[in-house]
Amino acid sequence: MSGKSHLYQVLLAPHISEKTAMGAELDGRHTFRVDANATKLDVRKAVEKLFGVKVTSVQISNVKGKTKRFGQTLGKRKSWKKATVRLADGDDLDFVPVE
Repeated sequence: MSGKSHLYQVLLAPHISEKTAMGAELDGRHTFRVDANATKLDVRKAVEKLFGVKVTSVQISNVKGKTKRFGQTLGKRKSWKKATVRLADGDDLDFVPVE
């Protein structure tokens, strides 16, 4: 798979929490939910092309789905992959849509 359509399939959504918001503000680290088959190189290329910034490092981790109880039955949430991207000094991501 190559091309711009593949880049949109690598990054699924920004992952926003208190911890990631602090990392984005203080260190220039942004966190995304990514495709389960995405590699560090795929994530780097996608962020650089889609947002026009310079990526200095990428860290990927697999997040295991939690086991939850639904009444008497046990269920499991889906596992997913998360990528934390560090941007070069002076670069920043803005998630507000451009009109």
